[in-house]
Amino acid sequence: MNCIVCMTSVPDTASVIKVGGDGKGIDGSGIKWIVSPYDEYALEEALQITEAKGGEVTVVTYGPDHAEAALRDCLARGAHQAVHILGGEATLGDSFTIAKVLAAAIKDREYDLVLCGFKGVGTDCGQVGQMLAELLDLPHIVNVLELEVGDGSLTAGRDVEGGKEKIESPLPSLVTCQKGLNDPRYAALKGIMAAKKKPVEKIEVANLGVDEGSGGFYKVEKLELPPAKAAGTIIQGEDDAAAAAAELVILLREDAKAI
Repeated sequence: MNCIVCMTSVPDTASVIKVGGDGKGIDGSGIKWIVSPYDEYALEEALQITEAKGGEVTVVTYGPDHAEAALRDCLARGAHQAVHILGGEATLGDSFTIAKVLAAAIKDREYDLVLCGFKGVGTDCGQVGQMLAELLDLPHIVNVLELEVGDGSLTAGRDVEGGKEKIESPLPSLVTCQKGLNDPRYAALKGIMAAKKKPVEKIEVANLGVDEGSGGFYKVEKLELPPAKAAGTIIQGEDDAAAAAAELVILLREDAKAI
């Protein structure tokens, strides 16, 4: 049972995000790049499947040089192979281009199951998995919370409004993984040391026959941080609570338009 996990590298959730000098991306200096949290569930599920049924887990990412650190993390957790498609600086949030690149890298490999996080943290589009499945001509199930893989087929469960849904699919197939599917493991020291010596396959986008600059899903015109919040208003009511309450009502009605 060979599994391919599509992984994206994202800033650590504790990072302070700054807009880059071009105004169309983030300033990557000083940022720690990690495996996108939802992709951790995809990796863990692939590892559990291959541990139970045999086979290998191949992790594929599309991104600049810093993405290798996240690939090494996946290898440290137990992935057998890692593929790094170099590029992506100009495709921020462009789900269709990302899916085309991944599809070109995956289509000739041997696999039974492709797993992705249901969205990449940061752009939060939640579209790459479905687009990738269509490009690979695979049946797909999204937002999976339960997964049972049999011989030649799988059964997946997910939450829907008002209840739960069970779906059966033949293999090969693609699933996108939601929080709650499993508990991702941490990398042990032995795995971290071993991952440093494992090879990472490097692929240039041009060698896949994909032009990053054409046929894009959309393009980023400008990024900007939310405006700073104004300081709050403190009403002193120790001496005259009634007056303070009256002032509060005025502020809520006339300034905040809340009542």
